[in-house]
Amino acid sequence: MMMKPAVGLMTQPSQTWTQLSELDDHQIRRQLPYIAIMALLPAIAWYIGTTYIGWRVSEHSLVNTIMPESALPLMALFYIGLVGSVVITGFLIHWMAETFGAKCIPERGILMAGYAATPIFIVGLAGIAPLLWLDLLLATAAASYAVYLLYSGVPKMMGVNEDQGFLFASSILAATLVVVVAVMATTVILWDVVAMPVFSS
Repeated sequence: MMMKPAVGLMTQPSQTWTQLSELDDHQIRRQLPYIAIMALLPAIAWYIGTTYIGWRVSEHSLVNTIMPESALPLMALFYIGLVGSVVITGFLIHWMAETFGAKCIPERGILMAGYAATPIFIVGLAGIAPLLWLDLLLATAAASYAVYLLYSGVPKMMGVNEDQGFLFASSILAATLVVVVAVMATTVILWDVVAMPVFSS
């Protein structure tokens, strides 16, 4: 049951959002591990891709890989960044809910953010084969679909009408962009101070 929304949101989003909107607060809390599990997918994939498969800067360059022990803290930071972004966005959804006439416990906001991020989690599996052009293409498609899920899901999950849902979703999107930039900036700082990668020779 917990992982079923991942398939539903990718194949039948409208029907899946309707089903998810009917969950009570207790059921919502039981679904929270969904985020922790889904965020593991890109973290593990990128760990394997950057340590055992590697990537090329150009067609004629050497294959670059990161030492496995060096990649572990990087992937831990990546995982924490993914989960942290969803949790922070979820609390912002909860904080904004009353403005748009929605009733929302923090867990519902967190789950709303996590469900909307499902395409990003799934496409993160492409990290197992780190090809820059392919990853950029897939990431763009995943982000676009995540935005679609956000706009289609907010009215149902938050119990507001379409007009309020559009404004609410737009506010969430703006807040999410701020959160992502803040997390990226923090990651760069920690990368330099805590988890500088060591490349294989």
